[in-house]
This record gives sequence, C-alpha cells and structure tokens, in this order.
Amino acid sequence: MTASPSSRIQARARSFNAAAAQYAANRPSYPPALLDAIETLAGRPLAGARVADIGAGTGMATALLHGRGAHVVAVEPGDGMAAQFRHTLPDVPLVRGDGNHLPLATASLDVLTYAQSWHWTDPARSVPEALRVLRPGGALALWWNTSALDVPWIDAQTARIERHFGVDGVVRTNGDGTRSARADPTGSLDFAHHRIRWSRRVPVDVHLANLGTHSMFLVHGEEAAAAFLAGERRHLLAAFPDGTVEETYDVELLLATSP
Repeated sequence: MTASPSSRIQARARSFNAAAAQYAANRPSYPPALLDAIETLAGRPLAGARVADIGAGTGMATALLHGRGAHVVAVEPGDGMAAQFRHTLPDVPLVRGDGNHLPLATASLDVLTYAQSWHWTDPARSVPEALRVLRPGGALALWWNTSALDVPWIDAQTARIERHFGVDGVVRTNGDGTRSARADPTGSLDFAHHRIRWSRRVPVDVHLANLGTHSMFLVHGEEAAAAFLAGERRHLLAAFPDGTVEETYDVELLLATSP
C-alpha cells in the first residue's frame, strides 16, 4: 500500500531524531543580520521579549534568540532532537509539542519563531494556534536557510541529488518559504518577506555530513545516502581542491504581526 502524503511528511519530520547529534554538529546556523531583520520588521527588540521557538530541534535558533536577551522557551516534538537540545542548552526551558497543538498559554507571547520548521506543520491548524498564543501586535517569524541556486556548483549538486533520489524538483521547493500563500493558505496573515544572503566555509567532510542530515537522505536509508555522498566527495574535491567548501545560503524570512 502506498503511503499517504501526510504520512510521508511525518516520516520525514521524525527522521531527524536518529541524526540529532550529527545535525547539531554540522548544520549551518543563521547570520546576525537575520535577528536584526526580525527586530526591524517586528518593530521591537528581542531583548526582554517573550519568545517561543517552535520545532526548535537541537536549539540553533533558540541559542541565537537567547543570546539576544529574549526570554525564550523551546517547543520540540522529537525525542532525539529534544535530548540533543537539553545537552546543548540545559538552562533554556524546553516543552514537548508541535506547531499544530502549541502547549502555550493564550496571548502569552511577543514573538513566535519557526526556524526550518513551519513546513512540517498543517497551516490550517498552525496558523490559528499562532494567532492564539501571540498577544495583539505580536510577531510570527518563519525562516529557512535555502541553498543559493544561482551559484553554479550548488545548482549542479542539487540536480545530482534530484537525479539520485528520483525526486525531480523536490529539493528546489522543499521548505521554500518565499511564498506567503504556501505559508498561510488560510489568508489570515499578511507576511513581509526579507532575504539575507550569507555563506560559511567548511571542510568537505562537514559539508557532506550536513547533507546527510537532510530528511531526503535520512528516509532513503544509509545505503542510498552513502552511495551519493561517496560520489559527491569526488565532485566537491574537483571544485574545491583545498578541501574547503564555501556554502552559500539565502535566508528567506517571512514575518507577520497578529491583529
């Protein structure tokens, strides 16, 4: 029997739990300019704000918000990711839950954030939940690190991933937060969009380990992932003979304020 679309999405969402330590060690974080943009669009500083970071994972975004002085609580559904979060940020409150059923009080938050996690929710439920927990004038901020496909080597790598896994176009659209209609098909929110380009230089092994934490690799199994990553190492060393890869990202930020 073929799995339903919703069950496939849930399987991909759960897949991160087995790779939580690898995720924490190798995934990119976010540039300081992202937090600056959130403050500008929200019209308030993060310092002192009551913030919840939903789908917090291993705590990358939570750590940045905490570092800005926000009073932040993390919400994470996955066992493996929650365990890694507690190891990394033992002093930051963490509650178990997801964006479709927020374990948070009504009108209790100034800012609600979803870093790389909104696309795992059902907006028909997560939008009303976001509006419930935000105070009037509070901000809902959604963002994604997206690979910069105008960089030739990244575009070529993306095409190889799509061919290997037989998922034409999925890599290019998965998690794309640039379209407000996709983020909120209910039409309840008026999103502002801001894009931030940034890059990091990492060893080839870190780049490959980063790729290996993406759900597409995790759900297709170790054999399929290892086969791709072995061949990809050769492509990368041809492009970066010194063994250091420059990853380029566009952070796509959507922010809306509650009525």
